[in-house]
Amino acid sequence: MSGGQRLFVGGAWTEPDGGYYEVTDPATEECVGLAPEASPDQVRDACAAAREAFGPWSRTSPEERAAVLGRAAEVIRAHAEPYTTLARAETGATTGTARGMQVGVAAARFRRYARVEPAEWAIPPQVNEAGPMGRAAVMGALAVRQPVGVVTCVTSYNNPWANAAGKVAPALAMGNTVVVKPAPQDPLSVYRMAEALEEAGAPPGVVNVVSGRSVAVGEAAVDSPDVDMVSFTGSTAVGRRIAEACGRDMKRQLMELGGKGAALVFDDADVPSAVAGIGTTFSFYSGQICTAPTRVLAQRGVYDRLVSELALYAQHLKVGDPGDRTTVVGPVISSTHRDRVESYVELGRKEGASMVTGGERPLFDRGFYIAPTLLADCTNDMRVAREEIFGPVVTVIPFDDEEEGIALANDTDYGLIDYVWSADIARAFRVARRLRAGGVGVNTVARNMEAPFGGFKKSGVGRDVGSYALHAYSEIQSIVWPG
Repeated sequence: MSGGQRLFVGGAWTEPDGGYYEVTDPATEECVGLAPEASPDQVRDACAAAREAFGPWSRTSPEERAAVLGRAAEVIRAHAEPYTTLARAETGATTGTARGMQVGVAAARFRRYARVEPAEWAIPPQVNEAGPMGRAAVMGALAVRQPVGVVTCVTSYNNPWANAAGKVAPALAMGNTVVVKPAPQDPLSVYRMAEALEEAGAPPGVVNVVSGRSVAVGEAAVDSPDVDMVSFTGSTAVGRRIAEACGRDMKRQLMELGGKGAALVFDDADVPSAVAGIGTTFSFYSGQICTAPTRVLAQRGVYDRLVSELALYAQHLKVGDPGDRTTVVGPVISSTHRDRVESYVELGRKEGASMVTGGERPLFDRGFYIAPTLLADCTNDMRVAREEIFGPVVTVIPFDDEEEGIALANDTDYGLIDYVWSADIARAFRVARRLRAGGVGVNTVARNMEAPFGGFKKSGVGRDVGSYALHAYSEIQSIVWPG
């Protein structure tokens, strides 16, 4: 098999040692294109190229780096339509989602990090009472943000454009170089991003992209002695293995892992607003999103109404061809993942949950579709309520009072983003402060794109987004001198 996408290593488009494999459109089950299978040696070559490029790139001015990122944003915007078509075909996302939340967000992230941020802070002079020979001394100091070095970026399959941009743009802005290892299901979009950066003037070796289905590809990208940091988005199980590998060499890490977001809906909540927010689990990436409010905790006074309206909401969502602008729910990424989600739905039945709506496979000739599914009468000890399903499946659990709701929300291994719906804003913020999650949405599922993003517990380590991403891809160095 030949004629497919080549690797991007050291500024050169390189034939893969391992040949090519097909990337499948989840909606049609047809081949989108041929992706390259790198060998471990080619991955190590990419890491070595990034190491060689690091010195010169890290010494460029923030303004020079910002100019490259700004030009990359313009290239992405100029090619938005073909990039959107590819993203839709690779991921199964609807056209609107692929255009706005994938390609559009990627361009916005490159523009965001093209804004030069201060990387140095003066520290007020400090009088040291016990100086040399017992004399007091005034010491000046400066805190400087230095780049970490070579960063391996392992990206997720649910949003190859925005996720990769959220790693690559701040890392480059701080003077790091990167090796991107995209998810094997949809790597072609990430290669288009590399082309955009190449066109924007990124020097050879500053950005490298290597892909493959073999576990050895990812292992080589993490284990290389040329790598100083790993930024990973994916499952908690894989993140744990990467963290163990990083720990051996004290490599820095940024881990954005699984989620099982609790959505607490109190008796006084605006139910239509809560339904619309929770309903994004059915539609947004077909539930393949770590921030989804998949675990609904409904106070008993509103429980029946919420379940009824969520069911009606789910039943009115159009499932089908993501290229049709009226489609709301597209397919999941693969037949393997569809089988996994369906096994959880069946498990929920066996555990005693009530199947309110969904649970069946839509009758399409092709494509990996799952009907939006609502499981009610759940308890927090059920596996469907505790484990990340990563599909259009919502579980609903009743609770009696505020204390029980908080206890149920916190009774989980995860802690990425939780949600609170209540007309009592004082209570909503009181509850939010007691939730063990990296983020909390109060009467909304929308996010502020400058707010720090990351999880508590097994949902990850570290924070990114906005200025926090610049912090994540840098080390703080102090410089001290006699005043």
